[in-house]
Amino acid sequence: MQVREHVSLATFTTLGLGGRARLFVECATEEQVRAALSLAAERRLPVYVLGGGSNVVFPDAGFPGLVARITIGGIEFRDGPNPEVTAGAGIDWDTLVQGTVERGWTGVECLSGIPGTVGGTPIQNVGAYGQEIADTLVSVECLDRATLQRRTFTGPECAFAYRASRFKRGDRERFVVLEVTLRLARGARPRIRYPELERAVAGLAGFERAAPADAVRLVRQAVLALRRAKSMVLDPADPNTRSVGSFFTNPVLSAAAFADLQARWPAPIPSFPAAGGMKVPAGWLVEQAGFSKGFRRGGAGISTRHALALVNLGGTSAELLALAETVQVGVESRFGVRLEYEPEVVA
Repeated sequence: MQVREHVSLATFTTLGLGGRARLFVECATEEQVRAALSLAAERRLPVYVLGGGSNVVFPDAGFPGLVARITIGGIEFRDGPNPEVTAGAGIDWDTLVQGTVERGWTGVECLSGIPGTVGGTPIQNVGAYGQEIADTLVSVECLDRATLQRRTFTGPECAFAYRASRFKRGDRERFVVLEVTLRLARGARPRIRYPELERAVAGLAGFERAAPADAVRLVRQAVLALRRAKSMVLDPADPNTRSVGSFFTNPVLSAAAFADLQARWPAPIPSFPAAGGMKVPAGWLVEQAGFSKGFRRGGAGISTRHALALVNLGGTSAELLALAETVQVGVESRFGVRLEYEPEVVA
């Protein structure tokens, strides 16, 4: 394991922001993860576990401890009546999705194009277009950061919720994800639950008559097209992709809170049912609060294609977070709804 000093963290994030890590290691094996954690304990340094860097904002001052970037590889596709795929935490997430779709397996096609690595998906319960990891996850292999012992969690044991899990809540910073296993379906047509995607696939010739394996490929094609149109597929030539994707989660309002909000707004508010109430698109709230696509403040701005994406325009983490707070305050002032950040903001 190579230990490097004063490594720029901006290089390892999709935002391209962040100062330097005091120590930086890349861990390609479980043994290297143990060694990195032991080293940090010996030196009494805080540890930050980094994956693809697509859902994190590092401060301009950097990180005063050890950053362990997980690069554990290996991916295995097992065919059968209920096919499964097991992948190391460092595998690129879309590589896994592409592999399942090429085999005609259904279950993660709507999660196409999401940046980041496999290890981050159960932490965030990554989701898009009506699908989320909780739908297919069988198990997560983890390393306990305190005991350095391996532990397995089944899907129900992960306590998944909207953009959350036990790894983000009660067990935050306790475990390092090593490996993930998903169970897919074969011979089943994709289920389209999201209106925008439904409209997109309806425009694809032959979708309704396509065999299940062909239909799942067409759904991936439609999802990638939708994400590209919003600059949500990483592209070095597109400055809008210097972001963490959606910076705010869609708020879920109780029935009473939603009714009160609707009573105060002159037109129907876009929404859809969710556990515990009604989910309101955060992007709609942002724009209605006066923050249009392309809004800019200093070296940070809102994507010209997606109101939820805050973009690094050559500025600093401080400028990006100041913009995020401005948007938060503006939405709360207008609607009485406080938006929550989706990425992890490292203190």
